[in-house]
Amino acid sequence: MKPNYQFEKRQRELEKKKKKALKTLKKGGTTEPAADVPGTAAPDKSEPTG
Repeated sequence: MKPNYQFEKRQRELEKKKKKALKTLKKGGTTEPAADVPGTAAPDKSEPTG
């Protein structure tokens, strides 16, 4: 089975975006709506899927 590099790259990009938004919020700035940063949409890689 081939690894899905595009999926992995997209997950890394979403993590970076989420961290950047959280950092901005901590500094007191405003960010775009939370819908842009789906925190629960990403599957958890620690649990095996079967």
